[in-house]
Amino acid sequence: MRVIIYTGKGGVGKTSMAAATAVKLAREGKKVLIMSTDQAHSLGDSFDCKVGREATAVTDNLDAMEIDTVYEGEKSWGNLKDYMKRLITSRGEGGIEAEELLVFPGLEELFSMFKILEMYESGNYDVIIVDCAPTGETLSLLKYPERFSTLIDKVLPMKKVGVKVAGPVVEGLMKIPMPGENVFDDVEYLMDKMERLHKLMLDTDTVSLRVVTTPEKIVISEAKRNFTCLYLYHYNVDAVIVNHIYPPKAMEGYFNKWIKRQEEGLTEIKECFGEVPKIYVELQDSELRTVDDLGRIGDLMFKDMAPDAVLFKKEMYSVDSAARTLTIYLPFAAKEELELNQDGSEITVGVKNERRRFPVPAEFKELNVAGAKFEDGYLKIQFA
Repeated sequence: MRVIIYTGKGGVGKTSMAAATAVKLAREGKKVLIMSTDQAHSLGDSFDCKVGREATAVTDNLDAMEIDTVYEGEKSWGNLKDYMKRLITSRGEGGIEAEELLVFPGLEELFSMFKILEMYESGNYDVIIVDCAPTGETLSLLKYPERFSTLIDKVLPMKKVGVKVAGPVVEGLMKIPMPGENVFDDVEYLMDKMERLHKLMLDTDTVSLRVVTTPEKIVISEAKRNFTCLYLYHYNVDAVIVNHIYPPKAMEGYFNKWIKRQEEGLTEIKECFGEVPKIYVELQDSELRTVDDLGRIGDLMFKDMAPDAVLFKKEMYSVDSAARTLTIYLPFAAKEELELNQDGSEITVGVKNERRRFPVPAEFKELNVAGAKFEDGYLKIQFA
């Protein structure tokens, strides 16, 4: 099975590109599911039909789904949420909106990821296409398997045996409710799902991300930042979709000034994304709101390639034991934006406001970071 995730800035046409890919594959005989993780769902609009939280048949071989994060959240952590609500309100006199306090940043994105995992593990489809929320939410969604796993380890270090022994005493003295077995079941359930999810997302033979952009400078800049962060988290970007390209006949008269700007944007995309395959899609003369329209665009996008193939793969980090160096590929990052720290057996690499923890390679576990240099998009960390 393949999982292909479409991401990019809001308004660049991610939903249309994802839907066109799904229709193309379905017409080739593949069993396809397209899922939306965006809270402002628009899949139903693209297919001009009602799409719900369960798989809805759109056409032959093609199902669609708009993920309901509230519903998925209750399935994933209902008992844990109830306990935390009791914990928050146990010493209060009212006035606290516990339900609002329990909506942690990024948690809804995590539940969306769990639904992707669930559908992948069902084995009912050949290809899953994911139409993601705009860039910021997408990055939050993709880094949460790792981040939330660490959070649970730190926030809930309690053990079942300890709670059974000391729980009644603590509850009596402190007037704080102790968690029951069902709470620990939820934690173990979450941890297990996150481990499986993290393993899936890093499987570059199964999961690919495709960045959708337009030829405008500001959109290209965000696409480059997105690209860097995805590589920071070791996700494979196998294509860049360049959408909304004005055809030459549309650039006459009033839009004549856009010709040079579009050419500059297309040149920047070609130069910056180098070896990554690029798919160019012209701006259409009408909305894409039918399966036939989407199928036509899918044919144009993938006229000489298989839509579900891994179109490109690049090694994101490598270890040179002889030279004692760890090399991490960070395209488009600037030297002044980078941070590097070591904490025991882990190193933390930061690019602007994004942080990623890497385990120190086993070969260097007795060594410390001695220095680093950043050249041509590669961060080379020296151990001694």
